[in-house]
Order: sequence, then structure tokens, then C-alpha cells
Amino acid sequence: MIDEPALSLAKDANFGAFTTMQPNGVPMTHVMWVDCDGEHLLINTETHRAKFKNVQRNPNVAIAIWDRNDPYVYAEVRGTVVETVAGDAPRRHIDELSMQYTGHPYPADHVGERVILKIAPRRQRAKQGPEAPPPSRS
Repeated sequence: MIDEPALSLAKDANFGAFTTMQPNGVPMTHVMWVDCDGEHLLINTETHRAKFKNVQRNPNVAIAIWDRNDPYVYAEVRGTVVETVAGDAPRRHIDELSMQYTGHPYPADHVGERVILKIAPRRQRAKQGPEAPPPSRS
């Protein structure tokens, strides 16, 4: 189950930093559109992308999602890609995400095979806003 505020952040048009591990053990991060089905975070990508190849080798990932209006409000979810959805659903999903994020359908000239990565949370944490400033030293 995805906890608040990650759930709300992922259901709104907020960006996420999606981190996978490259074959040499070095992390790779991409700013992505993010979605959530309540139980999993969802990342929509193409099968020829490095991020997809990375999760095939190592399904452990992390996503930090921040509020587009207040970047001090964010959630981090560390988890595992537990399912890859192929077929027609990912193309419908990327159109839905594109409408949410841009107001337009996803460009038809992007013809790569799309997949949805379902990420089950293992650890979740959140920040609701800036911390109080340290006391003044006058």
C-alpha cells in the first residue's frame, strides 16, 4: 500500500526522480511522470530505455516525488519492481499521463514498445514542508 503523501503526490501532476542501478553498480536517475494504483507506484517507459534494462537486472528502485507547488513537500519510496505490464495498456496509460501533465495526448511519433513498471513499496518516508529555521545567534 502506498502511504500519504506519496499517494496524493503520485496521483497529481508532480514529477518524480526515478533511480535504478546500472550494471556497474552506479545509480542512474531520471525525472519522470509518476502514477499510482493505490498499491504500487507506476512508471511508464519504453523497453529500449536503459532504466527498463536496469530493472530487468536489478528490480530495486527508489522514487522521490515532490509537490510542483512546494518542493519542500515530498515523499520517497524505495521498493521493488514486482510486475511489468505490456500490451495496449501502457499506451493508453501514457496518453492519460500526458493529458494530466501537459494537457495533450502523448505524441504519436513515439512508437517504441511501452511498459508500465509496478513498484511495490518497501520503505516510505515523507517531508511535509520546510523545517523551522535554527534559532538566531544574536
